[in-house]
Amino acid sequence: MLPTELEKKLSFNRFISVGDLVIVYERHDVMKAVKVCENGILQNRFGVFKHESWIGKPFGSKVFSNKGGFVYLLAPTPELWTLVLSHRTQILYIADISFVIMYLEIFPGCIVLESGTGSGSLTTSLARAVAPTGHVYTFDFHEQRASLAREDFAKTGLTSLVTVGVRDIQGEGFPDEFTGWVDSVFLDLPQPWLAIPSAGRMLKEDGVLCSFSPCIEQVQRSCETLKTCFTDIRTFEVLLRSFEVREERLQSWQNYTGGASQKFRKKRQRSSDGSNVVEGSATCTTVLAKPCSEGRGHTGYLTFARLRCVP
Repeated sequence: MLPTELEKKLSFNRFISVGDLVIVYERHDVMKAVKVCENGILQNRFGVFKHESWIGKPFGSKVFSNKGGFVYLLAPTPELWTLVLSHRTQILYIADISFVIMYLEIFPGCIVLESGTGSGSLTTSLARAVAPTGHVYTFDFHEQRASLAREDFAKTGLTSLVTVGVRDIQGEGFPDEFTGWVDSVFLDLPQPWLAIPSAGRMLKEDGVLCSFSPCIEQVQRSCETLKTCFTDIRTFEVLLRSFEVREERLQSWQNYTGGASQKFRKKRQRSSDGSNVVEGSATCTTVLAKPCSEGRGHTGYLTFARLRCVP
């Protein structure tokens, strides 16, 4: 595929057609990936949506059901795909993914090696980062997972940017054909220290490696191995705290006799004739921001290292 054609495909600045994958957005935490078919129908709590009414509309369109309910049809960007993909393994989420792409110094045209592929969450973002002239070579030791990952990359239009291989990187290392011409390496393995020597041989001078591990003991052993041929070794833990922003009606208290408004409390006042006057209630609408009740805590540790240049 020519670069100009690839850029157009990745931009998603186009109209929806038969065979396209769209993200049906109900709300920020309810989304679904749907392949558009001529006679396809989507049913949800908002009613029945016919695919034929989607064809020809641009991504981002608001479409209505037979009951008047609506959803949005969004392009399958890596951010949205991460939220709707099938979990075959534990996946990386947006906070870790963005950190990895920045610290691996990935840009268009880079060659990246990844092991293991898993559910393909990170791979999808890596592919967009290296487009249109770079490539991601990702490996998984599990044949079925690798096959399902290929299908997912075909759905999202990334086949020309990603090659999926079946290989035990911990036991065999990366293929010799990549020796000395890879810009970045990402490892998500139970025993990454076994693959680090091979990764070092694959990297160009000054190339960068990242290892993702859920346990600090894995990090410690990896760092011992990294010291042999890497420098600038650093480990990070990325914690994401999200807030919920919404409108709420709050109660305030206002004196029926015309006194000043007193919020969030109730008072009794004695009038000049000795009788009790109770302040009445009033409501006001305001915007509140508070931490979400459910938040993701620790996902894993990210260890980065730069290949030491040999004089």
